[in-house]
Amino acid sequence: MNRTRRKVVRPKNPFTKANFFSQWSFWWMRDLFKRGLQGPLTDEELYQHRKTLDSERVTNKFAELWEDELKRSNPSVVRMILRAYGKIFVPMGLAFSISETICKSLMPLFLGGLVGYFATNQTDISENTAYLYAMGIVICMLVPVITFHPFIFYIFQVGTKLRLALSGLIYRKVLQVSKSSSNDGLRGRAINILSNDLGRFDVALCFLHDTWKGPMESILIGFLMYREIGISAVIGVSFMLSFIPLQAWAAKKAAYYRQMTAERTDMRVKLMNEIIQGIQVIKMYAWEKSFARVIAEVRLKEVKAIRGTAYIHAALGCTSMISPLSVFLALCSYVYLGDPLTAQKVYTVSSYFNMLNDSMVTFWPMSITFIAEALVSAKRCKDFLLDGDKAEVPINLEANQQTGKNKRKISKKDKQKNVELNGSLLSNGQVHHNRLRDYDPEATKKCVVLKNVSASWDTSDGHANCAIEDFSTDIKDQTLAAVVGPVGAGKSSFLNVLLGEVGIDKGEAMVHGKISYASQESWVFEGTIRDNIVFVEDYNERRYKKVVKVCGLERDMELLPRGDLTVVGERGVSLSGGQKARVSLARAVYRKADIYLLDDPLSAVDTHVGKHIFDRCIRDFLSNKIRILVTHQVQYLFDVEHLLLMGSGKIMAQGSYQELQRSRQFQFLEQTQHDESGIDTHSVSSYLSRSDSEKSMEHQHNQLLRPDEHVEDVNQEQQTVGSIKMHVYASYIKALDSTFLLGIVISLFVCARIMLTGVDYFLSRWVIWEEQIAVNRTTTLLNETDTTIANDTLPINATDPYIAPLLASDIQAGIRQELVLFYATILGATLIVYLIRTFGFFKMCLRISLHLHDRLFRGITRASMYFFNTNSSGRILNRFSKDIRTVDTDLPHTLLDCLAFIIDVSGVVIIVAIANYWLLIPAAIIGVILGMIRYLYVNTSRSVKRLESISRSPVFSLTNQTFQGLTTIRALQAQSALEQEFHEYQNTNTSAWFLFLSCTRAFALWSDVLCIVYMTAVTFSFLLLKDEFDSGDVGLAILHSTTMTGMCQWGMRQTAELENQMTSVERVLEYTEQPSEALLETPEKFKPKSEWPSKGRIEFINFKLRYSPKEAPVLKDLNFTIEPREKIGIVGRTGAGKSSIIQSIFRLACNEGMIRIDDVDIEHIGLHDLRSQVSIIPQDPVLFSGTLRYNLDPMDERSDEEMWKALGDVELRSYVSTLIGGLNCRMYDGGSNFSVGQRQLVCLARAILRHNKILIMDEATANVDPETDKLIQQTIRSKFAHCTVLTIAHRLHTVMDSDRVLVMDAGEVRELGHPYELLQRTGGYLRQLVDNTGAATSFALQQAAEQSYSKQILGDDTAAEDLNITLAMEEKTQ
Repeated sequence: MNRTRRKVVRPKNPFTKANFFSQWSFWWMRDLFKRGLQGPLTDEELYQHRKTLDSERVTNKFAELWEDELKRSNPSVVRMILRAYGKIFVPMGLAFSISETICKSLMPLFLGGLVGYFATNQTDISENTAYLYAMGIVICMLVPVITFHPFIFYIFQVGTKLRLALSGLIYRKVLQVSKSSSNDGLRGRAINILSNDLGRFDVALCFLHDTWKGPMESILIGFLMYREIGISAVIGVSFMLSFIPLQAWAAKKAAYYRQMTAERTDMRVKLMNEIIQGIQVIKMYAWEKSFARVIAEVRLKEVKAIRGTAYIHAALGCTSMISPLSVFLALCSYVYLGDPLTAQKVYTVSSYFNMLNDSMVTFWPMSITFIAEALVSAKRCKDFLLDGDKAEVPINLEANQQTGKNKRKISKKDKQKNVELNGSLLSNGQVHHNRLRDYDPEATKKCVVLKNVSASWDTSDGHANCAIEDFSTDIKDQTLAAVVGPVGAGKSSFLNVLLGEVGIDKGEAMVHGKISYASQESWVFEGTIRDNIVFVEDYNERRYKKVVKVCGLERDMELLPRGDLTVVGERGVSLSGGQKARVSLARAVYRKADIYLLDDPLSAVDTHVGKHIFDRCIRDFLSNKIRILVTHQVQYLFDVEHLLLMGSGKIMAQGSYQELQRSRQFQFLEQTQHDESGIDTHSVSSYLSRSDSEKSMEHQHNQLLRPDEHVEDVNQEQQTVGSIKMHVYASYIKALDSTFLLGIVISLFVCARIMLTGVDYFLSRWVIWEEQIAVNRTTTLLNETDTTIANDTLPINATDPYIAPLLASDIQAGIRQELVLFYATILGATLIVYLIRTFGFFKMCLRISLHLHDRLFRGITRASMYFFNTNSSGRILNRFSKDIRTVDTDLPHTLLDCLAFIIDVSGVVIIVAIANYWLLIPAAIIGVILGMIRYLYVNTSRSVKRLESISRSPVFSLTNQTFQGLTTIRALQAQSALEQEFHEYQNTNTSAWFLFLSCTRAFALWSDVLCIVYMTAVTFSFLLLKDEFDSGDVGLAILHSTTMTGMCQWGMRQTAELENQMTSVERVLEYTEQPSEALLETPEKFKPKSEWPSKGRIEFINFKLRYSPKEAPVLKDLNFTIEPREKIGIVGRTGAGKSSIIQSIFRLACNEGMIRIDDVDIEHIGLHDLRSQVSIIPQDPVLFSGTLRYNLDPMDERSDEEMWKALGDVELRSYVSTLIGGLNCRMYDGGSNFSVGQRQLVCLARAILRHNKILIMDEATANVDPETDKLIQQTIRSKFAHCTVLTIAHRLHTVMDSDRVLVMDAGEVRELGHPYELLQRTGGYLRQLVDNTGAATSFALQQAAEQSYSKQILGDDTAAEDLNITLAMEEKTQ
């Protein structure tokens, strides 16, 4: 879509040119690490993505596999993944796992042999053999390291392919979903799957082989330990394996909580998306607290589910204690069975138990948990891919060359057959076999024919809402057809049937010709105006300029700061409603088509622009095309060739205007003929001079983005540079709101490590004592034997079982008993401290996360509208989805690892130094080198991680915008182009992600190699130094030094990852620190009376308005007064500043000067106090998902009776009473299950319920049919007679009976007075507006103004009846 964004030419990826050794050792990353030292990396420095990681390529591969899955009775995403990569992934995993298991199994044997060399008085092991044992230890540690990291690098690349492919399928599915589904929470699900679920496959793949490797290793290790200590090994192993059922239960519960968390996160993200989309309405209605309450309730449920998962992980995090407990049981049983305890046995067994603990207690349950979570994510992906397919999708005959081959009748049986294609993702939303209707874009004879067609909207609850019934019409080539009717008549549904958006139940539908479409609700995406018009078509300058001209955009283009290259924000926030409508129309007209479906494009533009578009565009430029125009502007019906009058989904009458004029149904048409101004058939001339037009656009320059030398990528997000500032960490800790709790948790971490180190040190002392006792026993026995022989007494057999007990004293037995008891006590105490530490830590992190989310939500809802106009919804949603998920789940685990790493490494260094203090020297050297490598890694990975986070936002933004414009996208067959753009965004993100993976693996490999160097120094130092070392100290030092490998690189990487993940905290805090609006509540000293405002008097005094403090004012020196109960009409051409007056009263922008309501300066009034006292009916009605009751009264202040009465006042009571649930009936996102007119009536009912003295109507009747317009006007006259009413309108008849009319232009007040008085001014602004409506209508409007003047100013009571007659005549002339 965004064609004019800057294209980046990226350098080639050096990985593709690197040799085998360089790829294996990650040496090819050295240049990038050097570049990272020079400063933050930029987007332009990202390498090209690898071809094997191309998003479109892997998506197409998976689409074929998914198509095969759809042929099965139960499609499976997991089976699809295995079919894609199982043949390579499984053999590689087997080879790596077997080699790793062999090395890990041999290492304890070598360690035991080396420790045995240092045993007291041993003579069996020579020095050379000891060196071989030491060499074996080093090799067994080195081989897994140099194979593990390249293998994991490969696994993550497979995971990246899965993420890319499934993301592509998800987006392709988004392009296919039905309209009802897209408005029923599917948007939130899609974003949550893209941001959260797909990342779980990476981790699951890393642990996949541990599911079978763990049990295999447990059998092997059990056998080896049995050889060492016999039956005692069975006791220890049994105790350790007894935790597996508990962990299986924990994995099941984790999957349950994961599913619960995902569902509740979906709900929260969905609600946040609605809040962001409707934030202006929420602010104007002062509903922030109500939505904050709803979000808080959903968030608390989500955190409750997260807490369940966190506590399970906390319990599993204490599994490091299982190994010491198992060692304790095995050794105690070994001793009590009468076997001698030696250092060789202890450290061989301890090493095996550590290995078994890693395999079966740590990694195996983690693999089960992560795979269970991945299976949940896979199911969510499958459910999404199978859910909510579009009922009918136009055939792309251009691609299939099947022109004219699909003419057939539609039946229920055909529709059932079409269901079989549900979930097909081969063709970007274009089903190749159409069984529901005949759509032939290449047909020679163009026509639109429906014969007895009945169609209905499908809903998620299984009910079908009738759209049209027994609909028959025949619209021939080059015909201009118009569709009119009241609210809910089915006009838009008729167009949606032609587009294939609504499922046909019966009848025949034939659409021959290429379709173009302009939607009723204008869709403008983030990009330049030219991007929005050209969209996915080829740029043709001649046609483009012609389209711009006939759509009335020529003057706008000339006056915008960058012309048609001016960048507009998401949802077209920088454009007025009329400009958005014309841009959407221009998009449809620019597309070369045969059939143009125009859904009420004239309602959002003023009279002369509407006339221009109808004459120059619809009648002239498209004269040789089929044009089907839905309109409420009945003055244009004189010139249509085929008129369809609809009611309740049926055709009440059809034919030419003249034919209907002679029919009975014409009476109905006359009754509904109610429009703002009748425009005759004369050509439209400009009612303002060129200079006036230029002034009218000046204020928009400040709202539109101004690229300097080129058009910047509108999706670009500001990148924070440098390291994470300390205030970010401080703010994270501060969010806990309890320094005492923080101190307690950190103290528990230190205490737990000291106690665990004490356990290990105590065991080494016990072993030394046992060895000394054994030596003393043997020496005593030999001495006594020699003495007996020398004295020639009776011979004594030293091995006699009756003699052996005499050699062990009662004191030694008592000491051993005390040692065992003390061993058990400190172990139990350590376990308790570990549990308290871990559970307390996760509780602390969840509390912080909850507070940060609350602050983020508060920061967003309190931000000014300028913030929302300059930040895309995808960017904001990324904070609430990806970043909050990181803070919720990822950051606590990383922080836990970092704290444990710092404390554990300190413990290892201390233990090794106790055994040999000379080893502090290599520890210091290795530590310095590791610090340097970490510095290289952090500087580079931090920039790359930030680029990865920023490059992810456009993926979400595009997905969100696609949902918003789904019907337009499909109607213009833009699916392929948008999918291509999606793939480009994915590939950019992949470039950053691949570099981040490479940084991580390079650092991990290099760090592990350095740790092996340190372990080598520790191991060989005991052999090289000829000092006497206790075997217990040697075993303890070497065993702990081996834990440095893996732990050190993981811990240091986690410290870097902590900084990367703290970017999520930084991004959250960035939005919490946005400049906020003024106070919500009024300070006591400024608090007005409780009945304020009681009159409704409004004064503007030297008032200016800016959209940001640095921009020029868009309202300039306004000075006027609106008296109580006055009805003020505000008119002016597009961009004159009419809507800015609304912004000023609601204080949505930067106000300067003074606005007083009932003599109270609103600058001193709290925003809630102010906004809650002013009612508004917006131009675009905004409803939220939930119940109708909630949409009417989210603050829960009104009774059912009041709400039913308000619905009765707007004539919705009878309709609502037919809905399931009545006031509690379900509303889809945006109220999409109500028509636009019905939504507007709901907004009117809201205003009635508020009982305020001031009502503002922002072109509220622009998008409704004449009958609804009439109802709204009558309701306002009756229900708001005693209120001050400001009506912003371009339908002049709605302001002719106003007390006064305010004419705006270029942000200034040009005229203010009674319409009759203003019309007496020759050359006046209002006079020009009226004169350009045509002679007949101008006369009727002047008559209406004169009679209104007589009634209101001169007090002529008889003029009221004449006024009504004149207005009626004015309507007739239209």
